[in-house]
Amino acid sequence: MDISDLRIALFSGNYNYTRDGANQALNRLVGSLLGRGAKVRVYSPKVANPDFPPTGDLVGVPNVPMPVKGRSEYRIPTHLGAAVKADLAAFAPDIVHLSSPDPAAHRALKWAQEHGIPVLASVHTRFETYPRYYNMAFLEPLIIKMLRRFYNRCDALVAPSQSMIDELRATEMHSRIGLWSRGVDRTIFSSARRDPEWRRSLGLADDDVAIVFLGRLVMEKGLDVFAETIARLRAAGAPHKVLVIGDGPARGWFEANLPGGIFAGFKTGDALGQALASGDVFFNPSVTETFGNVTLEAMASGLPVVAAGATGSASLVNEGVTGRLVAPSGSMKTDAAAFGAALAPYCSETALRAAHGAAGETRACEYSWEAINAVVADIYVQLVEERRRAKAA
Repeated sequence: MDISDLRIALFSGNYNYTRDGANQALNRLVGSLLGRGAKVRVYSPKVANPDFPPTGDLVGVPNVPMPVKGRSEYRIPTHLGAAVKADLAAFAPDIVHLSSPDPAAHRALKWAQEHGIPVLASVHTRFETYPRYYNMAFLEPLIIKMLRRFYNRCDALVAPSQSMIDELRATEMHSRIGLWSRGVDRTIFSSARRDPEWRRSLGLADDDVAIVFLGRLVMEKGLDVFAETIARLRAAGAPHKVLVIGDGPARGWFEANLPGGIFAGFKTGDALGQALASGDVFFNPSVTETFGNVTLEAMASGLPVVAAGATGSASLVNEGVTGRLVAPSGSMKTDAAAFGAALAPYCSETALRAAHGAAGETRACEYSWEAINAVVADIYVQLVEERRRAKAA
């Protein structure tokens, strides 16, 4: 069997209405599958003005705004409905791919099982960690229990880093987990994109050391730890400035807690590559990512990385070679002190920044999108062939 023989139904909680690393990876996957002759149908919430056009055919599913203050831009797919079920039946998929454990995905999983269709789930974020950023940490054990039940009903999982696979196995989410890593577009992310004139236009002198934050400005990205770390660096007299690339509902909070920070706003494409390469050190305190696309993009742009030694970045950053990893302690003050100690040498040692940045860029060259997406295609084929053999037996 070849991938061109397959019909794939992909369910996503956010395929294109709000841009993030997960849905960009899914769109690249669909583009790769279509390019190899597969038939793909995507089921996800639709909005009037999405952040970018969808790759492939997109069918809207019933949804409601996320009931969390400041996060209504995200939608929760609530169920399938008669129209979606009829569309699914007409499409007649060979395999169902679920990319978020939302209510509609639970219904899609049940539908697939009732029709004898194998299910692959991909893990894109640490959903169980989100409540701790909204004063609801008591929900974490319940969410882990729900995730465990959901994932173990699937035929297999894929996760984007070995550290995330290890975490999933340790929490008994599944025993069969493949590695679907992430790639980086080297036409956009490269140290050659550094632009001194662009830096100067923002008030960055040629000898300023710019510590970069890149990502959506939401609290679960570790904004509180980032701000506390910068405050400690300033108190210690470490020479630096802060460059924030991105936007989001927590921007006002971040600006208020990062006095003197330079906010470049949301960037994409060549403008993003230019902005990232024009920084000097990348700081990623988040523990919610399963891979850390922004970490890989920073490495490809020639920046040394200081990151939380959690799932994602722990599989990318080579400690003491491409940057520094700091083990999360669970205490913001403790973490900020450790991150500050890791960042401080980069603020003053030009040779260290250059060496670790160059090593990171070399490592980033190992991540090719086509080879990475071919892994998922191979898993589809394996699961479908196994199911067909089982039915024949």
